[in-house]
Amino acid sequence: MKKILFLTFILGCTLAHSQAVRKYSNEFMNIGVDAAALGMSNAVVAHTNDVNSGYWNPAGLLGLEDSQASLMHASYFANIAQYDYAAYAKPIDDDSAWGISLIRFGVDDILNTTQLIDGDGNIDYNRISKFSTADYGLTLSYARRLKIPGFQYGVNAKVIRRVIGDFANSWGFGFDLGLQFERDDWKFGLMLRDITTSYNVWAINEEEYAKIKNAIPGENQDLPESSEITLPKAQLGMSKTFDFHNETYLKASGNLNMQFARTNDILSTNFVSIDPALGFEYNYTDLVFLRAGVGNFQNITQLDGSRKVGFQPNIGLGFKYKGIQVDYALTDLGDQSVALYSNIFSVKVDFSVFR
Repeated sequence: MKKILFLTFILGCTLAHSQAVRKYSNEFMNIGVDAAALGMSNAVVAHTNDVNSGYWNPAGLLGLEDSQASLMHASYFANIAQYDYAAYAKPIDDDSAWGISLIRFGVDDILNTTQLIDGDGNIDYNRISKFSTADYGLTLSYARRLKIPGFQYGVNAKVIRRVIGDFANSWGFGFDLGLQFERDDWKFGLMLRDITTSYNVWAINEEEYAKIKNAIPGENQDLPESSEITLPKAQLGMSKTFDFHNETYLKASGNLNMQFARTNDILSTNFVSIDPALGFEYNYTDLVFLRAGVGNFQNITQLDGSRKVGFQPNIGLGFKYKGIQVDYALTDLGDQSVALYSNIFSVKVDFSVFR
């Protein structure tokens, strides 16, 4: 039943009458990766400097000293959907680096009950079939140091593939631009997602669509639009690491996450909506990491019509030994799951340990 309801949600969002410009198009690319970053409420744009920088800010790939790989798995919508991420990156020379990453967000074995009732009006359970729906995001990243001291930039080229069983599928593409600047132990970052807008083109299976268009009388009578555009987003970050001179460090960072549309973010106008995030990481001898963060500040309307400000706290823990780092985050992954919190694990491997 949960998967049937989730299918209804997906088809409603994707196949219902839509606009060419969608506020929440390709949102699976905005969930986030790396338990270390999620434990800090994603406030990592300014200081990210490892293989996961390909997602958070490609300019940070220049922090790599050797090849790195990363893996993450998380469950979504009370274990109905699965989110998987894999990435690899390496330096090219002292002034440049490259990376590649893949995200899959999918729901498998969904019951297709559109043919449950046969032509004579009888229920036939043998007519139930299964299918999967999945979103894929492949990102190629390149970073380079500028001749201006302290400045570096990175770019992403993204290919998006979305499949809803035999009903519909799409191809899309887009670009990101990231900048980082460091001076006097302060780090600053700017990430511009879908800077040119991301463009998806859908192919609708008209034969399959005809089977469901009359499921609700008067609804879904026309084929949806075959293209959609993802509007740009921006993230502005600042970070500083405090050295306590006894092999312990405290990293404090903040983000301003911006969407160029009116939303429920705590700061919202017709031009831009801003959601701030704060993150902290305590580092002991580069072996043990404790993390905490708060973000996703939203104006929430209550049943009685009153409004309050909601927010999302996150905590995390990490261990690093001989180039292998395991991170854990306790976080609400997207505010849509039945469980209040989600447990997320990720692994990062620095290949210098094998040399």
